[in-house]
Amino acid sequence: MKTEYDLSKMSSRKNPYASKLKKPVTMRLSEDVISYFKDMAEEVGVPYQSLINLYLRDCVAQHRKLSIDWPSQP
Repeated sequence: MKTEYDLSKMSSRKNPYASKLKKPVTMRLSEDVISYFKDMAEEVGVPYQSLINLYLRDCVAQHRKLSIDWPSQP
């Protein structure tokens, strides 16, 4: 192994994992929702943000659609 390497001659290339990187977003979530995921995350031993991401990823994989039925106004 060399003690020093000359990196100036290296060619750059795109990160092959760049498309899979996570993007930070700001979301407003209810306290009860955050508490629910934090409690569940503690039970299974993963960070709560990772747990939320896994849950949403499962929704994407299963093509789940939310059906919202607002009550009609009298």
